[in-house]
Amino acid sequence: MLMDALPIPVKSALRKLGADIRDARLRRRIPVAVMAQRAFISRTTLVKAEKGDPGVAMGTYAAILFVLGMIDKLREIASAKSDEIGLALEEERLPKRIDLGPRRAKKAQPESEQARP
Repeated sequence: MLMDALPIPVKSALRKLGADIRDARLRRRIPVAVMAQRAFISRTTLVKAEKGDPGVAMGTYAAILFVLGMIDKLREIASAKSDEIGLALEEERLPKRIDLGPRRAKKAQPESEQARP
């Protein structure tokens, strides 16, 4: 079974997502049949999603969140601004100093003096 192959934190996150979806549906007083119809899924699939079943397609979770008015939260899950590890790694790769090109040994001379051979 797929759930057995998943790391414990993944299983836990999916169960929490499912429970949160169920709680949001109940707070809105949306019956299972109505929610499933609005998300274009079966009632069985909705129940599986609310249990955090990893076999439920990501698109199904997205449709459910859309029906609940929470699709914007999905849009931000892996955004760069919330990726602390990625931002830290990116910062490490930044140069320590910037090379401005070859340095001049002499001070800049006025144009009238530079034209003379």
